Amino acid sequence: MLVRPQLGENIGKAARAMLNFGLTEMRLVEPRDGWPNPSAGPAAAGADAVLEQAQVYPTLADAVADCAHVYATTVRKRGVTKPVLTPEEAAGEIRRASGRCALVFGPERSGLETDDVALARAIVTVPINPEFGSLNLAQAVILLAYEWSKSADLAQPPAEDLLPPAPQDELEGLIGHFEALLEHKDYFFPASRAAATRRTLRNLLTKPGWNHLEVRTLRGVLSALERKGPRNT
Repeated sequence: MLVRPQLGENIGKAARAMLNFGLTEMRLVEPRDGWPNPSAGPAAAGADAVLEQAQVYPTLADAVADCAHVYATTVRKRGVTKPVLTPEEAAGEIRRASGRCALVFGPERSGLETDDVALARAIVTVPINPEFGSLNLAQAVILLAYEWSKSADLAQPPAEDLLPPAPQDELEGLIGHFEALLEHKDYFFPASRAAATRRTLRNLLTKPGWNHLEVRTLRGVLSALERKGPRNT
């Protein structure tokens, strides 16, 4: 729930943060520039479904009326005695709770007012550098959404398919290519250290487990270095 959000861009960014971690229900309380806001869509970067389903309420009390558990994201307020939780602790409570839960975020400039916090059951505060405690709205949303998502069994992005290591004969060709080039540059000098230097070079080139494309690329680099001048075009 975004209370009195000021910029459409921030509403869009908050929607993007929500959808990244599987949250889809956004409620807006008195958005400053009205709703819908044309600036929200581009900032949402594809999270249009969250914006299209967003509901607008005249007061925070109306917005949380059907929620059994309300968490106000803010620093500790003077005169308000409520449990203070970290995002991780709040996410754990939400996972165990029965009934609807609401995470409430205040306006960008000033955050939630004391009367807003009074409606909550608990305060959620992010441990942050006391010398620079400047989180923007979307950053605050994504922190709490991420903690909640740990129990949501979201799919990991697919890993890039890795090519198998190059066969030994290709690796030997690469090592031989290196040695041939370095031989002409007197790299293996003095002769008394040549065997140890060659062994170290071999260990260096066999350690990464190059695939055949990587070996071919390195061979191409060496071939380019062998040429005496630029290739004619």
